[in-house]
Amino acid sequence: MSRPVVIMPCCTKSLGDYTFDAVGRQYATAVADVADCQPLLVPVGPGLADIASLLEVADAILFPGSPSNVEPSHYSDEPPVKPEALDSFRDALTLPLIRASVERKKPLFAICRGFQELNVALGGSLHQAVHDVTGQSDHRERPNRPLDERYCPVHPVALRGKLRDWLGSDEIMVNSLHGQGIKRLAPDLQAEAFAENQLIEAVRGPDDEVFCLGVQWHPEWAPKSNEVSVALFRRFGAAARGMTP
Repeated sequence: MSRPVVIMPCCTKSLGDYTFDAVGRQYATAVADVADCQPLLVPVGPGLADIASLLEVADAILFPGSPSNVEPSHYSDEPPVKPEALDSFRDALTLPLIRASVERKKPLFAICRGFQELNVALGGSLHQAVHDVTGQSDHRERPNRPLDERYCPVHPVALRGKLRDWLGSDEIMVNSLHGQGIKRLAPDLQAEAFAENQLIEAVRGPDDEVFCLGVQWHPEWAPKSNEVSVALFRRFGAAARGMTP
């Protein structure tokens, strides 16, 4: 029997004089090895991705993390703090794709940038630089450290709602690596995990009968060795197979 297809929008990546569509290998590996689904990458750019066609192919959708940020014009009139870190081609696909996915009740898992896209697509806003907000922590990546240290769990999040029920715990340790974060929660989303300073770290919704989860941390990193990552990707895979979350 064939595996369910999980589509993943790419990011725009420049290498020398050439433009590539790229997704971190770890996202595809987690989908294949833990969710037991078939990852399928979707290019971004004018005319390269038709949303109706994608939704016909997809059993579920994963919105991966990225070094790039959602352009602030999609949620405010602020100028971008880091203009060099934008990816307008990705925004042009992911934001309407999220809205269409929610409308079509497709299982959806959004990670890091994807988590922020989910909030923006449904009407929320972002802090462009969480570390500059009074009372918030600095969760940015430490590039001078080895990868295993960068992606190890570093701070707790308090859980509530269905996510707490799924994981069977009131608190977990996570590996958040991000500069941006939720400022105003989208009206149809439910906050289900919070950092120690009450920054939202996971959202769910808007339909209890559909797997629609966004997390600010990185469950795709070494997912088979982390019981929380295993639980989330397996539940996502089950949803791709038509099972109710």
